[in-house]
Amino acid sequence: MKKDFRTELGKVRGRGSAHEGTEHFWLERLTGFINLPLLIFLIVLILSLVGKDYAIVRARLAHPIVAILMGLMTLSVIYHMKLVMQVVIEDYIPREGFRLFFLILNILFCFFIGGVIIFSLLKIALGG
Repeated sequence: MKKDFRTELGKVRGRGSAHEGTEHFWLERLTGFINLPLLIFLIVLILSLVGKDYAIVRARLAHPIVAILMGLMTLSVIYHMKLVMQVVIEDYIPREGFRLFFLILNILFCFFIGGVIIFSLLKIALGG
């Protein structure tokens, strides 16, 4: 028989491990690792465009490889932000109703910001 190490209050509330902590931990680390080379690319790109004309900047951003890397970076950074904010919300918002509200708000915010960025990248890349 397995021994239950939860407190009496924990047993009443039904709180315990959701068995998703390890997966969440590794997804955070993976997206963080993927973000490193993509952010280095972004910094190099920005530094190479300092002082350049608008047409040159737009042409560089419209290049297929640059547009793809910028899109991948956007998806990776937004997903990483969602994961990290989810952990912060779950750990530091004590009331269940507020926690659910902020988790939903976090998802909606990430979708909105990601959508705006991807739309802008597509508009530049496709010459719109």
